[in-house]
Amino acid sequence: MALTKEYNEIINEKLQNNPEFATALFDETISLFLNGESDVARVVMRDLVNATIGFETLAKEVNKPSKSLHRMSTAKGNPTMDSLTNIFKVLKCKLNVEIEVHTIPAHS
Repeated sequence: MALTKEYNEIINEKLQNNPEFATALFDETISLFLNGESDVARVVMRDLVNATIGFETLAKEVNKPSKSLHRMSTAKGNPTMDSLTNIFKVLKCKLNVEIEVHTIPAHS
């Protein structure tokens, strides 16, 4: 029988042991949101939160119920801009990064 790991377990280990990977995933989450792929962005954000700070800690930091945060981080979730801003603020602090956004010309 082959030894395998669950996807979530692999992602959690990688995020916890590789700060550059966590930063890259945070960057990708923001890019997905800004480029209109919010359903994917919420799921990626959920993985990032689970592996870095956890939803219970995030709930305390943003003063929202953990269940509410779990719901908004599903593909069908609907977080407000204020909620996203607060979540990003906590993740920025945890990952010790700043967010800088640049626009580039669109390709035809």
